[in-house]
Amino acid sequence: MQLTINGATHDVDVEPDTPLLWVIREELGLTGTKYGCGIAQCGACTVLVDGVATRSCVTPADSVEGQEIRTIETVEETEVGRRVVAAWVENEVAQCGYCQSGQVLAATALLTETPNPSDDDIDGAMTNLCRCGTYNKIRAAVRSVAEG
Repeated sequence: MQLTINGATHDVDVEPDTPLLWVIREELGLTGTKYGCGIAQCGACTVLVDGVATRSCVTPADSVEGQEIRTIETVEETEVGRRVVAAWVENEVAQCGYCQSGQVLAATALLTETPNPSDDDIDGAMTNLCRCGTYNKIRAAVRSVAEG
């Protein structure tokens, strides 16, 4: 099958139900997307599929054929992605950093769709888990991007 990941089309020889996460990490060597739980609960595996934050650990590869998939490796190719990454650094969001690629992509999807999100919008979109508990800093970073 052919998958478009980070602007490039890749021919991948995997079973149709192979989780997208494993295609990204094992077949393409893009290791910024993390494995956390394998049941779509933690969000460490979040990627953007046609701009929508998607948990790649439970997304069959064949279900995203023909769609544009973006990983953390290219998030800064968009203006919103650059601003989110800058806000993450400025607000010193990351501690251990394991969940941060998924957090950044979730924030990028939110701010692309809703440039000035309400607290309810943030709560609804930023559902990824952070074992270090940096939720206040995550909210501050999202707010700082929204406020420009």
